[in-house]
Amino acid sequence: MLAIRLDKELEEQIDLMAKLKGCTRSALVREAVVRYLEDNEDLELARQALAETRGSRSLKELRRDLGLDG
Repeated sequence: MLAIRLDKELEEQIDLMAKLKGCTRSALVREAVVRYLEDNEDLELARQALAETRGSRSLKELRRDLGLDG
């Protein structure tokens, strides 16, 4: 279990959003935390993929290396 302190304005916004979505305050905050964690995981995976492609070659170089240029 986790307890957090929020300012009144943020708490009111959460209550309004929960009411509009027809869910509880806890469910709304849980969903927001899960999305935040997933977004950060996706960002880290994208950074790793970018780092792995730093040594990439141009299409012209790739075609030459594969013997596709006549």
